[in-house]
Amino acid sequence: MMKVSVIVTVYKNTIALKLILDALRRQTYKEFEVVVAEDDQDDAMKVLLAQYDDLNILHVSHEDKGMRKNIIQNKALAKANGEYLIFIDGDCIPYSTFIEGHVILAEEKTVLSGRRVNLDEVVSNDLRNNKYTSIYLEQNYWRFFRLMRDKTVKYEQGIYLNPKGVIYNKFIKNSKRNVSILGCNFSCFKSDFMAINGFDESYAGTALGDDTDLDWRFRAYGCSLKSCKNVANVFHLYHEVFDRGEATDRLVLMKQREKDNLFICQKGVDQYLAS
Repeated sequence: MMKVSVIVTVYKNTIALKLILDALRRQTYKEFEVVVAEDDQDDAMKVLLAQYDDLNILHVSHEDKGMRKNIIQNKALAKANGEYLIFIDGDCIPYSTFIEGHVILAEEKTVLSGRRVNLDEVVSNDLRNNKYTSIYLEQNYWRFFRLMRDKTVKYEQGIYLNPKGVIYNKFIKNSKRNVSILGCNFSCFKSDFMAINGFDESYAGTALGDDTDLDWRFRAYGCSLKSCKNVANVFHLYHEVFDRGEATDRLVLMKQREKDNLFICQKGVDQYLAS
């Protein structure tokens, strides 16, 4: 059975992380570790993680000096022991079949790109307040059909399809789908990520390095991008939208690197690897 590292990037939100860890306890696929990549050093996070000694958890953190998601993700990547890597954000709760879905569809030189259900404020608060669990929401998803009326929720992205089933393999598997990488839900073999030297830290403080930059670099390296929508699903908790920034100068820099085919970043994960 393939060893998986689930890398969860978090910043202060222990309530959401608790929901994520509870969901990871219920995974149908068992051979995994959790790498909590904390873009901060909060004592409350340590207290929470101590309550989950039944999960194999590695905790990587650093001082809060502004948004440095790419940096903490590289530090987590360096510590990860899994042959296969799955990345989620600290506000995304995985379905019970989440890891299994990624593993079933996993292929070498392939990046799996997932999607998310953007829960509304009411359902998100119900989960936070323990009115019901994410497994209840997952198993009774049809009861929340009212969410379909809000197009921003993207209700269809929460419908689960068995990747070994007839519907998925006959009608969905080979259909044309959006395969662009979302940083909140994607996976690949560790060897493929190491080959491009992980996340490019020169984009720290912007949204570029989470997905946009990875998208072209993986392709340039020779990876295929494939969708795992409806197979590896997550619920995204509602929250206030924050401006993550996308500095124009660094966007220009990224486009130049793409033009020059410089897909192995200079400032990446290699600086955290033991010599």
